[in-house]
Amino acid sequence: MIYITKYHIPLGNITLASDGESLVGLWFDGQKYYGYGIDDDYIFKDDLVIFDKTKLWLKEYFAGNNPNIKELSISFITGSSFQKLVWLELICIPYGKVISYKELAILVAKKMGKNSMSCQAIGNAIGHNPISIIVPCHRVIGSNGKLMGYVSGIGNKKALLELEKRSVYEAEKK
Repeated sequence: MIYITKYHIPLGNITLASDGESLVGLWFDGQKYYGYGIDDDYIFKDDLVIFDKTKLWLKEYFAGNNPNIKELSISFITGSSFQKLVWLELICIPYGKVISYKELAILVAKKMGKNSMSCQAIGNAIGHNPISIIVPCHRVIGSNGKLMGYVSGIGNKKALLELEKRSVYEAEKK
């Protein structure tokens, strides 16, 4: 059974999904691939421990802090093994840092024992990331440094990166 709840963050409304134990989805309302992999057989439920922990994580994040993802139980219940590998690599991108699609393709290719990997395949896997913000697909940019390809809009991607950059800058000043 999948449970969902709604939550409001500074960038708008989001939907959280859980299998009862772990967070399995976090989507901006109206984003492309909203609810990816989750069928229509779900129950609205707001009082799960994982939802409380996720909301606290999000409050900390939007307060400009770097909350620890390890405080959350997340699970990828959808996606191919390739997509899951890409999503796990996203988690490794440090807070306040960015990586290009090309750099990520090189990392994933190495993990798979391949010489190369298509940036388009990487972008497609990133686009289907079921746990936005927490699995930080917003930290992947074009090789030219331009923001591109965020399923909930470039404006949200820019806002998330600026929030992280600002908090890293403030921490370094202290």
